[in-house]
Amino acid sequence: MNKTKILIVEDELLIATNLSRKLERIGYFVVDIVSSGVAAIERAAETKPDLILMDIVIKGDIDGIETAAQIHKKLDIPVIYTTAYADDNTLERAEKTGSYGYVIKPFKERELHATIKMALSKHKEGKKIKSSLQEAKDSSEDKSRYFSIASHDLRTPLSIIQISAYMLENYDSLWDKQIKNKHFDRIKIAVKNMIQMLEDMLTLSKAESGKLKLKPSPCEAIGFCRSLIDELTVICSPKHQLIFESKETSIIANLDINLLRYMLTNLITNAIKYSPKGGTINLVVNSQQEQVIFRVEDRGIGIPPAYQAKLFQQFERGSNVGNIQGTGLGLFIVKEVVDLHGGKISVESQVGVGTTFTIYLPLRNEKLNSKD
Repeated sequence: MNKTKILIVEDELLIATNLSRKLERIGYFVVDIVSSGVAAIERAAETKPDLILMDIVIKGDIDGIETAAQIHKKLDIPVIYTTAYADDNTLERAEKTGSYGYVIKPFKERELHATIKMALSKHKEGKKIKSSLQEAKDSSEDKSRYFSIASHDLRTPLSIIQISAYMLENYDSLWDKQIKNKHFDRIKIAVKNMIQMLEDMLTLSKAESGKLKLKPSPCEAIGFCRSLIDELTVICSPKHQLIFESKETSIIANLDINLLRYMLTNLITNAIKYSPKGGTINLVVNSQQEQVIFRVEDRGIGIPPAYQAKLFQQFERGSNVGNIQGTGLGLFIVKEVVDLHGGKISVESQVGVGTTFTIYLPLRNEKLNSKD
């Protein structure tokens, strides 16, 4: 077990030497002894001690209290003050620097040891609280950002539904079937976009709270994917063509069917969405070396190279998406689903040419009998 490292800041050499011996006798490791504030800041940065014993009256232009304040701000190392006296004004100044305690000269080993242990424990708990608060803050900011984006994006389809419904209600007798169908199609697309956004919100919430659980069962991947393509073809625009391919007739894999549906639907609808000029979307499924491999290919706008490195992060979207709607959450959740299955995902893309996502999932999942 590594010994706790302590830096001593004391301008009286005899006192410092005596203190160092006591610390080593108790079981601590003294990294150095310095006599001024400037030297203390420099050595603290170099040696990174676990704790500093700081005399209040030291050499140089800054005293121990000012030195401790700078160390606390720059390095977050706990400081215990050592002093021969403790008047109220001095203690009040010291308190403002976030002091971790005091020991009065001459030093008693038991008191010294107890004060150090309390200071280290206080600092450790403080770091935990700070970390928890930062995580809560980050989570809150992410959620606020997401709900801000989601509320903005939900307004667009709601407006489309509202306008088209109004037009159909007031101009029904004046329009032919073709114009009416155009507005019905706009409503259906708007509803589909809203459902996808709400699905993303629900899945993200489960993922962040740890409630997104893997529930695998035997799945015949070929038949599943054929059915999925048939379902998506019904809601696909006429300018897009969905094609299923496989060299095999049957692949049995232990997969979470609901999460698999979400993952593939997200990738395929993304491929449609980011191929605004239309074209072919391919879903290719094969197996190799105890893995089932899903590949979704499009001939759309492609992904800029600078964006590909952060492709699976929350809220990130490519610089070339223009007015194409999206929250930047779909691929983040897809990656979560892949990770839950113990698989891998890769992407190949070229701007203006198209994108291919390839997912590798194990055929046999050890969590098959999970009760989660």
